[in-house]
Amino acid sequence: MATLIQVGDIAQYDGQEVTLRGWLYNRTDKGRLQFLLVRDGTGIVQCVAFKKDLDAEMFALAAELTQESSLEITGVVRADERAPGYPGKFEVGITRLALLQMADEYPIQPKEHGVEFLMDNRHLWVRSLRQWAILRVRATIIGAIRTWLDDHGYILVDTPILTPAAGENTTTLFAIDYYGTPAYLAQTGQLYNEANIASFGKVYCFGPTFRAEKSKTRRHLMEFWMVEPEMAFFSLEDLMAMEEEFVSAIVGAVLSKHRMELDILERDISRLEAITPPFPRISYDEAVERLQALAATIDDPERKAELAITWGDDFGAPHETAIAEMFDRPVFVYHYPTAAKAFYMQPVEGRPEVCRSVDLLAPEGYGEITGGSERIYDAELLKARIDEIGISPENYAWYLDLRRYGSVPHAGFGLGVERTVAWICGLPHIRETIPYARMLNRLYP
Repeated sequence: MATLIQVGDIAQYDGQEVTLRGWLYNRTDKGRLQFLLVRDGTGIVQCVAFKKDLDAEMFALAAELTQESSLEITGVVRADERAPGYPGKFEVGITRLALLQMADEYPIQPKEHGVEFLMDNRHLWVRSLRQWAILRVRATIIGAIRTWLDDHGYILVDTPILTPAAGENTTTLFAIDYYGTPAYLAQTGQLYNEANIASFGKVYCFGPTFRAEKSKTRRHLMEFWMVEPEMAFFSLEDLMAMEEEFVSAIVGAVLSKHRMELDILERDISRLEAITPPFPRISYDEAVERLQALAATIDDPERKAELAITWGDDFGAPHETAIAEMFDRPVFVYHYPTAAKAFYMQPVEGRPEVCRSVDLLAPEGYGEITGGSERIYDAELLKARIDEIGISPENYAWYLDLRRYGSVPHAGFGLGVERTVAWICGLPHIRETIPYARMLNRLYP
């Protein structure tokens, strides 16, 4: 009796009769031979229908199968170094073929399609080999994030998606009517995490995050997933040390599990193998000096203008890319200008125009993958910052309470899953890093 197996486990069944259930990824007609590439979610395997091995009706079915038809195949596994597929090197000689559903003409063919067409058909595009590889890597990245934090004493505490006030910038909020009261989709769970550390010490939240920033860049989505660890009794230096271990572990998990998927994506694995601690650390002051020195060596006026920066400016994508290209692994840039960062960041002692903040910039032009800081833990200083930027103190009364009942120095950061996936997979655009991207011009499917 044939054993029901998954394609990903096929190497364990060499010489045995097995049954597979899946979808036809592609078919090659060689007359008396039909080569069926079948996928089942765990891999893709070549199944061979030989006319002399099947009854006439079954072979005729094999010859008329359409792309993405669902089927059940029984046959004998045999090793073959030439066999295409993933993991490959094995094929199945078909002894029985059963059709579950003959697919209509499939709209996505093995040819070039425009991006908008593919995004309109994202519900089908996710079946393609490249998207399969990307989303498998994404799942491992999410698993590695949770595993590392769970194994290092962090407690998952869920934070609200509906909030009464901004966590950061009030201009990038999605507003909703909450039974007559204004409310917003959460930009961050950080403020709530600052409450949670007083109960658990080290916490993290992990969920969807919403930013109404009207951006069309390759790095931005309106809805994305973010993990936000927050730690009591943590300094900026503690934060950077934790982040480099955390990020290196995520990359290591992908390298150990997904060499095949990275090969499908044609990713230069040597660039990922260099991601080991320690990461270089430079101050914002030094970063500006480096950018100004680099700009001075460039003759191209357009490129020179891209890199132009004066102290106090926040970095744009060209600045982040230029800085990251100076190193072979992610680089920390710390102590940004206070005016360029969120209101809750602790100022540097003796230099209030600078705050105890840090961004981690990924190599190869992928920009900021984490942003964090020490948080202001003095009630009067926090209230002064709230007054200074002109937001309503009433909306943050509970947040100020945290500074009145056992306040301690603390720090945290956020890591965007999609940017991390884009970087590790080497993708040119963030839209492929999430199953169904929400962008400025896209809410469908």
